[in-house]
Amino acid sequence: MSTPAYDPGPEQFQQFPSNRIIVIHPGSLYVRIGRASDLLPVKQLHCIARKRHPGGKIYRDPFVPPSVPKTKELIDELEECRLQISHTLQTYVQSNGARRYATPPQQIAAFNRRSLPENVGEGELWPQVQCDIVIGDLVLDIDPELPYNIHFPYRRGDFNIHSEVGGSISSVLNDLYTIWSSIIEYKLGIPLIELVKYRCVLLIPDIYSRNHLKCLMSLLLKDLGFGHCFLVQESVGATFGAGIGSACVVDIGDQKTAISCVEDCISHKTTRLRMDYGAGDVCQTLSWMFHKSAFPYKNWNENIPRDVMLMRNLYEDFCHVNLDVCGPQEKTFLVDHPGDIINKYTLQVGDECIISPLSLFYTDLLKITGPKTTKIQNRQPSDPEDPFDGEFLRETGRKRETADPSANESQQYEAVNESQPTTNQDEDIVVDALEGGPGDAVSLAPGQVLALDAAILQSIDRCPSEELKRKMYSNILIIGGGVKVHGLYLWLQNRLALQIPYIYKTEQLEIVTSPKDIDPASTVWKGAAVMSCLESAIELWINQSEWNKFGLRILRERAPFIW
Repeated sequence: MSTPAYDPGPEQFQQFPSNRIIVIHPGSLYVRIGRASDLLPVKQLHCIARKRHPGGKIYRDPFVPPSVPKTKELIDELEECRLQISHTLQTYVQSNGARRYATPPQQIAAFNRRSLPENVGEGELWPQVQCDIVIGDLVLDIDPELPYNIHFPYRRGDFNIHSEVGGSISSVLNDLYTIWSSIIEYKLGIPLIELVKYRCVLLIPDIYSRNHLKCLMSLLLKDLGFGHCFLVQESVGATFGAGIGSACVVDIGDQKTAISCVEDCISHKTTRLRMDYGAGDVCQTLSWMFHKSAFPYKNWNENIPRDVMLMRNLYEDFCHVNLDVCGPQEKTFLVDHPGDIINKYTLQVGDECIISPLSLFYTDLLKITGPKTTKIQNRQPSDPEDPFDGEFLRETGRKRETADPSANESQQYEAVNESQPTTNQDEDIVVDALEGGPGDAVSLAPGQVLALDAAILQSIDRCPSEELKRKMYSNILIIGGGVKVHGLYLWLQNRLALQIPYIYKTEQLEIVTSPKDIDPASTVWKGAAVMSCLESAIELWINQSEWNKFGLRILRERAPFIW
């Protein structure tokens, strides 16, 4: 009797020990890697420094989305948006009944100009760097004067492809191999030669490129040499991490905000949105406002990695959306750079600590890091390895040619809201009629990008049924490193409550943050770890020989998402 194709073999259908499953969650700023049995993953900066050859090209990826040149027009726009938020805040009343008031930046600047640093000790010298390659957090220990190029393989939630040195897809994959293998070997203590006895779960973006997934599968199974692996979309991982069956998942990362409606472990393709902004952009708005009020650490420079990490810490420590905090507040912080004395600064802050996180709702303020786009999942180019993909089904299953209004890439965003009315329902299951052309960036009005609340409403509105929309409004899950701002979710809840369509108002609007006391930035990682240990995950694993033999076809057959 002949064996069927894709014979899984008996070992595939046995529960696998969780301490031999590695879960990898790559991000634009950090990567999280750990065993599925670990309480928390190892978290490292997702970057690599390589020593330049003499006369080699200089290339250094920034540690924060870079600010664009501040033209008079841009400053006017930023200032107008800042004042708009400030005036909005003044219309609110504190819980004790007192009206809120704004402290003028000039008054705060007068205090900060008089604030002098206090010497609190001698700093250490820059560590001696002997290696040609440095990865993760240790990159911060490299003296900026040394001849190293710095690369972050992910940017805005996807591969960091560019035309400079180290910007090709093969360079990105090479960097990923080096970073991930170093963490596995030196932080988890697993020799690479042993990886054939291990399995790997990799988190991927909700809006993905099939070609990138193909490269990542080969990286895991051929280059790193894992015995088995499977891929999980981040939003699906989030629902497992939160222990919720269905939710509208809002993932505020460092450089992207992704939204997707997940129902019973499936992310609905039509509801996926990704905006090019996150906590890093918000951090830059805070930096701009601090400098507007005479930031006392005058040598701060966004091109110095340690200065950027300092500003990120100030954003995490000082920012909030608590309307009862009103008037000028005094804060202190330390500047401790190698090769320099340790200085303590006193800083006076006003409403900029509330205004900067609110830039997620007033996106003109985010223009400080340049124009943004909103992306949706679009039709993807075919791959010869996978001849029976959606393109094949679309061409062979079509009863008659239909005009496809969404095929015009230059159209406005709203034009892709509706499915083709003439599409056959059976075909719709396999092939989304909503797909546009091969490009995946959708432009709004020039320079416009969806605000957080508008994007959530838009995503839920694209759900295929009224019942699902109702379910999503009562389960909004907020995760990611960008949500660690006290009070942000309450502001979001109030904004959404005012805008929810009338027919869904009967439902309880439920916003979940920090589920099960997990750090919201680790929810996705934790969910993938939980998922990998379930009995139902046994049939998802793809092994090396299957990948070598069938390539993309096996991924389409086994992937826990609609290919």
